Amino acid sequence: MSDITTIDPGGVSSATHSASSGGREKFAAHELAIVLSHFDIGVIKEIREFPRGSRKAPKLYVESESGTFLLKRRARGRDDAIKVAFSHQIQLHLAAQQYPLPHLIGTRRENNSMLQLGESIYELFEYIPGQGYNLSLEATNDSGRVLALFHKLLDGFNADYHPPMGSYHNAPAVEQGLITIGRNARDPKLRARCDVLADRYRECTLRVEGLGLNDWPSQIVHADWHPGNMLFRDNRVVAVIDYDSARQLPRIIDTANGALQFSIVGDEHIDRWPDSCDEGRLRRFVRGYDQVIVLSQAELDAMPFLMIEALIAESVFPILATGSFQRFDGASFLAMVDRKTNWLRQHSKRLIGLISE
Repeated sequence: MSDITTIDPGGVSSATHSASSGGREKFAAHELAIVLSHFDIGVIKEIREFPRGSRKAPKLYVESESGTFLLKRRARGRDDAIKVAFSHQIQLHLAAQQYPLPHLIGTRRENNSMLQLGESIYELFEYIPGQGYNLSLEATNDSGRVLALFHKLLDGFNADYHPPMGSYHNAPAVEQGLITIGRNARDPKLRARCDVLADRYRECTLRVEGLGLNDWPSQIVHADWHPGNMLFRDNRVVAVIDYDSARQLPRIIDTANGALQFSIVGDEHIDRWPDSCDEGRLRRFVRGYDQVIVLSQAELDAMPFLMIEALIAESVFPILATGSFQRFDGASFLAMVDRKTNWLRQHSKRLIGLISE
């Protein structure tokens, strides 16, 4: 399967795209007819909206005599054909080795993995039913195992496109973002908190680099490993999705972020989020990873400090842009980040011992 089919459909462009009153993009009827004509999936039985994920990337559930599929139009800003082709190279490589992911469906004539019509890029995937993450130790363990399998199967993978190497680690934009938030804050407590977080971020960066991170080998990593990017059945990962953030980094940067995402403990009310992480889930995530790849002691020593960097970095940019993090007020969210990262820092030695057992 090659990567791209490009066709001028004579009118299928951004002008055909419509949005609902809630702001979610939709497929136009004639756009959908033209797109589906390029795929050999037989007689169509049912089509319905699939209202998940980005509102800017419309998706449809399609059932036909050949099976069930998910049709997606790429959102603006995530439709660079070269980057999409790179993402598809990764997915096709993994699919050939039975990695759990939705298989890309090739176009009718040339079996290409994406279809470019005018200004838009379309993808058709097999539809995989599954559930979300249920917080169980078994599902957590399997999430770590499948991440390690991702790293193992892509170790040494080469592509024509050279992906970015930036990450949440040692990113000058994170410190600058905190400085800007603090400078614009009216509350002196928020200004002081931004200074503390900037110092903590810098401290963790130096700690990790002192362990030798800059000399560790890099490879293709997922770079967005969190529960929302996978589907589960019976506490096993049946599908990993969203490969758009893939880049070249030391594997521990990916692994530490995954460990954070699968061990963080939250609540409906931000002030009730505990300072601690879920130590049982942290340990099981790393143990699952070790079933496939055994992390070095230096990598384990770096993990709590990378988790701190990841949590700070993830909070900064949405708050800088909008003043909030999802539904949470920015100041309240940064107060939680301060508490959690301080807890990780104070308990780092014990956590390293826990994941090293």
